[in-house]
Amino acid sequence: MSRVYNFSAGPAMMPLPVLEEIQSELLDYKGSGMSVMEMSHRSKVFQTIYDEAEADLRELMNIPDNYKVLFIQGGGTVQFSMVPMNLCKNGVFDYIVTGAWSKKAAAEAKKYGKVNVIASSSDKNFSYIPDCSDLPVDDDADYVYICENETIHGSTFTKLPNTKGKILVSDQSSMFLSKPCNVSDYGVIFAGVQKNVGPAGMAIVIIREDLIREDLDEKVPVYMRYDTHSENGSMYNTPNCWAIYACGKVFKYLKSLGGLEAMNKINEAKAKILYDYLDSSKLFKGTVEKEFRSLMNVTFVTGDEEKDAAVVAATKKAGFDNLKGHRSVGGLRASIYNAMPTEGVQALVDFLKNYEKENA
Repeated sequence: MSRVYNFSAGPAMMPLPVLEEIQSELLDYKGSGMSVMEMSHRSKVFQTIYDEAEADLRELMNIPDNYKVLFIQGGGTVQFSMVPMNLCKNGVFDYIVTGAWSKKAAAEAKKYGKVNVIASSSDKNFSYIPDCSDLPVDDDADYVYICENETIHGSTFTKLPNTKGKILVSDQSSMFLSKPCNVSDYGVIFAGVQKNVGPAGMAIVIIREDLIREDLDEKVPVYMRYDTHSENGSMYNTPNCWAIYACGKVFKYLKSLGGLEAMNKINEAKAKILYDYLDSSKLFKGTVEKEFRSLMNVTFVTGDEEKDAAVVAATKKAGFDNLKGHRSVGGLRASIYNAMPTEGVQALVDFLKNYEKENA
């Protein structure tokens, strides 16, 4: 079996033991005589899969009882609309814009109310996280929104913003389950699962119960209401059964490794290998200020577009996939999510060292 080191920002690598277990159950899930892809979401067999997945996620994140876990189709982008639709009371939303995804979310929220950009790092192409200790939070703000880890620009919050008592909403798509998380610090956490947890097509939403409202504008589509999903156990309609099943496998795998504290240590050590090389390199330079570097998405450039393109071509030829940086940043981007093995990062660094030596 030949597998490449896939550094894609998403869909991304999944743990090999999980894929092998899924493979073994593909045609006949535990004697049911059918694949999970074929079975009814209303069956007892699938309900057990669902219940175990939710219970394991609650255990991994130590999710308090007054928070609901919802599995909603559409990925993180659908949440850009669902958040303002469902949390709108005063029609004022405060956004901290630190990259492409928080910028897109703010643009979407403008359809449903007044958006205040209360902090931004756009002045330096989102290469840092602004000081969020004393923000001009609007008295009428329904919530404060962040993208906690910016996939494209490779920056991450090292400290949560002071929301001055307002609800904190966090898009954790590209850092979800990569380290411990104090859920009580948030009103809403959501994550598209295709980056760090499972196959594409679904978002996990963790929301405090008191934020799930029934008194919404009647124009809010039934599927876009959190209460619809909460009241129906995420099965108002046919959910993304396959993604729930696969994510459940990943949750159990993370538990077997020792949980999120253990995963965080692995991720820190893994990222250090790559960042230490970049800091010593004369060819490459990281694009994010050291304090705010993501452990998940490592962005770096040569400073010359032609050289960048040549490096990307060379990495692909050598068996490393999806290392081309996003056009807004350029250069290269290595997404080293939970499932990327340490040896994959080391192999990339060894290749880059040799490339630099040969092209000095």
